[in-house]
Amino acid sequence: MGGLLALAAALGFVSVAAGAFAAHGMSDPRAQELLRTGSLYGFVHVLATFACALLLQMGAERARLAPPFFLAGVVIFSGSLYALAFGAPRWTGAITPIGGLAFLVGWAIVAWAALGLPQR
Repeated sequence: MGGLLALAAALGFVSVAAGAFAAHGMSDPRAQELLRTGSLYGFVHVLATFACALLLQMGAERARLAPPFFLAGVVIFSGSLYALAFGAPRWTGAITPIGGLAFLVGWAIVAWAALGLPQR
């Protein structure tokens, strides 16, 4: 889990940098919006990865399965939006929903993991 948390921290760094660049370094409104959206979704799913580590400590073993989906989603979803903001071809947007699907799978796993928490 340590490697996934380190990757999550690195992606958190990228999310903050992208958000800051949207606010201060990008003049095109469409590019700003793409960066903000990618940053928001990236940061939320970085935090979700850290929450999975807490769920694991609480005994929800299934939570270990969600971070790879969350982090793949950040790379694919947020990454494709960042690429579009910096001028990638429009077809790049076709892979964005794959990242969104990875987010959804991750959240479904978290729900499944929570149902498996020991009763107190």
